[in-house]
Amino acid sequence: MSSPNHAGNIIVNLAGLPEFLRKPILHKRLSEFFSMIQEDKKEIINNALQAGPTIPFDKFSTLFKTWLEILCNLSEEQRTIMFSSYVNEIIHHPEKLIAFNLDGIFEIYMSLSADQKSILSTTIKKILESLDDKDRKKLYMIIPEMAKNKIFT
Repeated sequence: MSSPNHAGNIIVNLAGLPEFLRKPILHKRLSEFFSMIQEDKKEIINNALQAGPTIPFDKFSTLFKTWLEILCNLSEEQRTIMFSSYVNEIIHHPEKLIAFNLDGIFEIYMSLSADQKSILSTTIKKILESLDDKDRKKLYMIIPEMAKNKIFT
């Protein structure tokens, strides 16, 4: 018997809400993230990475795009904290990212406005530049080539 996918169920339900409800709820949850202790942040990241690949991609993509749009409106410091949390977990457990539809995720990123892509790309580049060579190489090995070319150049 498999354990229930509570995080996945929450994500599916949130993704199913109309944007005028989904965006403020997700924004509130993101704001709460920054006041959490490190251990709770790590648990949230782990739950999201574990649940993501189990969610129908149409639902996941709706929520992921909203998440990216909200991140664009947060401070650089908050974006760095959020992305760094994911990057650190992925570096230590790359198999968690491999389970995702990375080409689909990249397409969601590409559907953002030029300003939004620039904001996110700048933050991601700064995080990658701060990594040591070993960790950066680990990450580059699992990122699709097209994403590397568009985001990191």
